[in-house]
Amino acid sequence: MALIEPFDDEYFMKKALLEAETAFDLGEIPVGAVITVNNTIIARAHNLTERLNDVTAHAEMQAITAAANYLGGKYLTDCTLYVTLEPCQMCGGALYWSQLSRLVYAAADPNRGYKNLGTHLHPKTQVTSGILKTDASALLKRFFIQRRNLN
Repeated sequence: MALIEPFDDEYFMKKALLEAETAFDLGEIPVGAVITVNNTIIARAHNLTERLNDVTAHAEMQAITAAANYLGGKYLTDCTLYVTLEPCQMCGGALYWSQLSRLVYAAADPNRGYKNLGTHLHPKTQVTSGILKTDASALLKRFFIQRRNLN
């Protein structure tokens, strides 16, 4: 009998998707994030750019700040960020400086994602992509279809 790991990448990405749903309900672009250390969520966040009138209020930035406050320091070594969309260039830079150990994202962002724009993460940051990408992509598509229909 195979042992089922309850706290795997899919489990934590589902938590990030819940944050993205909250952003959707608030009229924000539905991106959600959670940061974990030792299989414990230490930060939850979603986009707040509209609500805060702040272009830097991306889910990742909010999560980095919350995790750093929780840990009492600016480095996120031994932490994993789960985010529903590939981080942008700004967030990738912040992740570099935070020395994040691991990044897991759902949907790729070929237009604005950090990889396509040439941003590099910290050399020790491990990256996993595509976890629940269909769910994350569907939520983003639903948001933009709804937004187009309102305009």
